[in-house]
Amino acid sequence: MKVVTQRLVLEPFAPKHLKGLHALDRDPDVMRFLGPLKTLQETEASITRVSERWKQLGYAWWALVERKSDAIIGAACVQNTANVPGAPLEIGWRLATAAQGKGYATEAGQAAMDFAFESLDAEYVIAVADQRNIASHKVMQRLGMTYRGIETHYDEYLTTYVRYRHA
Repeated sequence: MKVVTQRLVLEPFAPKHLKGLHALDRDPDVMRFLGPLKTLQETEASITRVSERWKQLGYAWWALVERKSDAIIGAACVQNTANVPGAPLEIGWRLATAAQGKGYATEAGQAAMDFAFESLDAEYVIAVADQRNIASHKVMQRLGMTYRGIETHYDEYLTTYVRYRHA
């Protein structure tokens, strides 16, 4: 499901996003806290997996398209934490280096959170980040999320924030 904000269009991952998403996947600054850089084939496989999740679940990852330039500047999601069925819903984001520090992560995170609360009827969402990823921690705080602690997700100790729908 496409979501439109003031400056962004959030579009479910699709083959047309391959070039823009692969640029994110191979950028060491973007992937610094997220894992190894990906090959084109790995990005393509990711798009296929995410497209299937959209069909099965009705939520997953969006490509973030800047409205004024029509360029892919990042990605955001609502997904079950660690992609484990039944796990708490998690919101997340990542941005191209040139798009960082401009409020896009907060805008995309708010859109993802609104989608989880309004379209998925979630009672709460969490967000997780590497303990060193202070920029993401600040986005979580700007989204009105509350620090929950250091928890194990994705087999790592991650900073975890939570936001309840009726906060």
